[in-house]
Amino acid sequence: MINLLMNILWLIFGGWSVAISWFTAALFMVISIIGIPWARAAFNIGLLTLWPFGSKVATRKTSDLGTGPFGFIGNILWFVFGGFWLALIHLFWAFIFAITLIGIPFAIQHLKLARISIAPIGKKIEF
Repeated sequence: MINLLMNILWLIFGGWSVAISWFTAALFMVISIIGIPWARAAFNIGLLTLWPFGSKVATRKTSDLGTGPFGFIGNILWFVFGGFWLALIHLFWAFIFAITLIGIPFAIQHLKLARISIAPIGKKIEF
């Protein structure tokens, strides 16, 4: 029940706009064709951004391109071309929210988003 309440507060205070941004980015990645390998990762981050409380990030167990050496290379490219900066943005917001007592749960979610922003390929979201 508390996760539902916190997710609703998250959405009211801006989570929905960030999630829509991630879904839009995933759509553009698919359209660009060259970004297809990263589209699933962006979609997963969008899902996590949409409903972060009570959700977990887990490594996919299935053997596919995203969990093998190509996934590792994809994560390196992701990190170099944007993951580092995305993680820094989430760390900044985690710090800002952690300053206030009431913002600590939101800070924890931003830390979760920072962790997946570093290397999202080969991950799945468990609700």
